Amino acid sequence: MTVNDDVLLVHGGTPLVGEIRVRGAKNLVPKAMVAALLGSEPSRLRNVPDIRDVRVVRGLLQLHGVTVRPGEEPGELVLDPTYVESANVADIDAHAGSSRIPILFCGPLLHRLGHAFIPGLGGCDIGGRPIDFHFDVLRQFGAKIEKRDDGQYLEAPQRLRGTKIRLPYPSVGATEQVLLTAVLAEGVTELSNAAVEPEIEDLICVLQKMGAIIAMDTDRTIRITGVDTLGGYNHAALSDRLEAASWASAALATEGNIYVRGAQQRSMMTFLNTYRKVGGAFEIDDEGIRFWHPGGQLKSIALETDVHPGFQTDWQQPLVVALTQATGLSIIHETVYESRLGFTSALNQMGAHIQLYRECLGGSNCRFGQRNFLHSAVVSGPTKLQGADLVIPDLRGGFSYLIAALAAQGTSRVHGIDLINRGYENFMEKLVELGAKVELPGKALG
Repeated sequence: MTVNDDVLLVHGGTPLVGEIRVRGAKNLVPKAMVAALLGSEPSRLRNVPDIRDVRVVRGLLQLHGVTVRPGEEPGELVLDPTYVESANVADIDAHAGSSRIPILFCGPLLHRLGHAFIPGLGGCDIGGRPIDFHFDVLRQFGAKIEKRDDGQYLEAPQRLRGTKIRLPYPSVGATEQVLLTAVLAEGVTELSNAAVEPEIEDLICVLQKMGAIIAMDTDRTIRITGVDTLGGYNHAALSDRLEAASWASAALATEGNIYVRGAQQRSMMTFLNTYRKVGGAFEIDDEGIRFWHPGGQLKSIALETDVHPGFQTDWQQPLVVALTQATGLSIIHETVYESRLGFTSALNQMGAHIQLYRECLGGSNCRFGQRNFLHSAVVSGPTKLQGADLVIPDLRGGFSYLIAALAAQGTSRVHGIDLINRGYENFMEKLVELGAKVELPGKALG
């Protein structure tokens, strides 16, 4: 039998116990790598995870003449943008479909080269994530955009100029686009209704180290005063709070006990409050957080996702798996991505009782209430989960399927596990370290 690296056999019913480490955040590290393009000197980025998005951005940077090499310590990259150059369209296009990060190259390349080419974009299929925000923003800075068959061609005939922008929704990607473009634009840029996630703050820290002038107000307004040149940076990326929460949910669903080295309380406070309400236990020290199921019944809850500082949408899917084991009815209202609850159909096949609704089952203002999306859920529990054939739909949903398979009785075949490599470093090795009974067909792992 040949090994199929994209299918994982999971023999469920074993609690996950042990220690794993999370490195830098998937939602920060690739963006900090792009920021290095803006500098006139090399940058050092530490705490870098070995994930696919990092490899994609590394390849794109190298195509544009940036030297990227390992640093002196594990998880360190040195990025030298001294000789930035135009890349071959066919080479750029080879990366199309593998990541949404290329859109963030626009501002830096316009500043460095006066033009940029962006191929079609990939990423997880969890609902509309329109790139119109990005192009609208770039036009306001003065960029000229031409749509071509193979992507978008952008030009900056003159130096980009600061502008006033109000986002219709506090989009993380659009906020990143503004930051990476405004820092070298002429004059002041004022961004209203900006995203303020911890990863955004960490990107601002990176840019400030490079010489940028950026102020954050308490009303989601960010003001950027453009400068003429930027230098390099030396920065340790903040830890991945989304991965840490995924392992926390895995501990709860499997009745396990996992110490997540690198997990940080400050960026996870909203999650930790909810985890405690469900009945999970945790203990925080200077090096990480231990998560465990303390025994007894888990409690049902009402939960609404929201932009930071609310409950993050990426925390929702793994926690829903644990809520299938809670007593009573849990109500989930997803307000960020309209299609993020689609993964629950597979959980129902495994024995869960989850009903989806088009109505807003919560009090928060929601963009989807009148738009016919199944964006609310009622989870009835506890229910015993049984092994099944599962096809991973997206990154967080995929890890949620893994959690469900680990919590279930019997064996599951999980297809498309390579997608999880986008955001979870060495996840199969970590599963083995925690005692999970998993194997690639033809090759035992644990």
